[in-house]
Amino acid sequence: MRVGFIGLGAIGWPMAGTLVKAGHDVLAFDIDRERRDRFASEFACPVASDLVAIAERDVIIIMLPTGDIVREVLLHQGDAAFRKTVRPGTLVIDMGSSDPRGTQALGAELSKLGVELVDAPVSKRVAVFTASGTPVARATAIPMVIMIGGDARAVVRAKPLLADIGDTLFETGSLGSAHALKALNNYASAASHVALAEALLAGQRFGLDPKVMIDVINVSTGRSFVSEVLYKKQIDNPDFRAGFSIGLFAKDVLQAAQLAAAVGLDAPMARLTGERWALARDKLGAAADLTAATPAWDENL
Repeated sequence: MRVGFIGLGAIGWPMAGTLVKAGHDVLAFDIDRERRDRFASEFACPVASDLVAIAERDVIIIMLPTGDIVREVLLHQGDAAFRKTVRPGTLVIDMGSSDPRGTQALGAELSKLGVELVDAPVSKRVAVFTASGTPVARATAIPMVIMIGGDARAVVRAKPLLADIGDTLFETGSLGSAHALKALNNYASAASHVALAEALLAGQRFGLDPKVMIDVINVSTGRSFVSEVLYKKQIDNPDFRAGFSIGLFAKDVLQAAQLAAAVGLDAPMARLTGERWALARDKLGAAADLTAATPAWDENL
């Protein structure tokens, strides 16, 4: 399949590389010229110097940090190069963690151009978390969950390509539903992370060994992905990184809280969780790995 791929970041890079290894005709683009040149060298595939060539592809996958950036790239960047070049019938797949309501609005605008939009954000499965939580390009699908939202016809077009990227696919409903589920999934994880951090900090002040605490929690009722994978690996190896930034995590929790408010749900835990991750972001910087957050919530540090 002739695929255009926009965004060669920590997750976009292995996703695009996996598509190359699966035999697809991939044309990659990243605003960082040095990064796209390295990608071309590693995977022996062409890269684009602008969005015009990308817009001429049959399917365009986007892996960018926010929905606002996705919108800027597709509608405005480079004197609206993509919007002016893209052809009716093109399928665009946003695999980042965009705001679900913004995705719906973008889909309406793209439909005026005859372009179909699918939202297909990802969540890494436990198998990804070995030495770090950053996946690598591989000859088979990456151990990732891909949530897929959009018009039924567009989803049917997208699924075979997405199945070459991730090994676990879920159809979630209409356009924006996958981005909504991704935000809510990350909120649930973020809330668990805050609760576990507070438990560990309180235990340490009482004199408990955090390694013993995690071992007990992981065979007891407090067990979660956060305790079993993130904290366990970090305690065993202080250099372990989850491969996801505090800034992006805080953004996803905020989107979940905003979604709850938009549907009329009072969600105080979402608001509080958002405040805690915003605090960690402000103390440590948006680029810090989420595994570094716990000390930011200890007011004595």
